[in-house]
Amino acid sequence: MKDRTPHILLGIYILVFIICGISPYDRGVWWAENIPIMAIVISAVIISKFFRFSPLSYILMSVLVILHTIGGHYTFERVPFGFITDMFGFERNHFDRVAHFSVGFYAYPIAEALLKRKLVNTKWILYLFPVFAILSTAAVYELFEWIFAISADPLAGMTVLGSQGDIWDAQKDMLADGLGAIFAVFLFYFMNRKEISGIIKL
Repeated sequence: MKDRTPHILLGIYILVFIICGISPYDRGVWWAENIPIMAIVISAVIISKFFRFSPLSYILMSVLVILHTIGGHYTFERVPFGFITDMFGFERNHFDRVAHFSVGFYAYPIAEALLKRKLVNTKWILYLFPVFAILSTAAVYELFEWIFAISADPLAGMTVLGSQGDIWDAQKDMLADGLGAIFAVFLFYFMNRKEISGIIKL
C-alpha cells in the first residue's frame, strides 16, 4: 500500500499557507518569507516523482515548512512565543532559532538519498556531506537576507532580517542550522544503522 504521508503533509501545508496568508502583519515580508518555502515544497513534489523519501524524511522536512509559514504571517520576532521566552528568561523571541534548527533536519533526507542511491561508499562522506550542505545553504540564505535588508524598504528589510538587535544573529542562525543538521545525522544513523553497516565502509 502506498504511503500517504507526503500527501497528508502537503495538505496540512496548504491549509496552514491559506490561513497564514490571511491578513499577515506585512504582505511584502510575507512574500519574502514564503517564496523560498514554496520553492522547497514545489521541489519536494517534483523530486517525489523520481525519488520517494521515507515518511520520517517528509515529516522532518515539513517542520521548517510549517514553522516558516507561521513566521511569515506574524514576522518571526512577533510570533506568539512568549511562554518560552518567559520560561527560560530570554531577552528575545527565539522562534526563529527553532525554525533555523529545523533547517538542519534536511540533512536527514540528503543522507537518505546518498544511501539509497548508493552515491557514497564511506561513512565519513555519508555523515559529513549533509552537514556541510546545510551549513553552505545556511550561509547563502544569510547572504540573501542581507541583500534583501539593504535593498528593500528599511523597515521590511529589518523585519525579514529578524536580528532583534543581536549583532551576531547571522552567526547564531547558522549555528542553529548546523546543530539541527548534526542532530538529523545522528537520527539518520540510529534509524538506518543496519543498512549503513551492511553496504558502506568506514
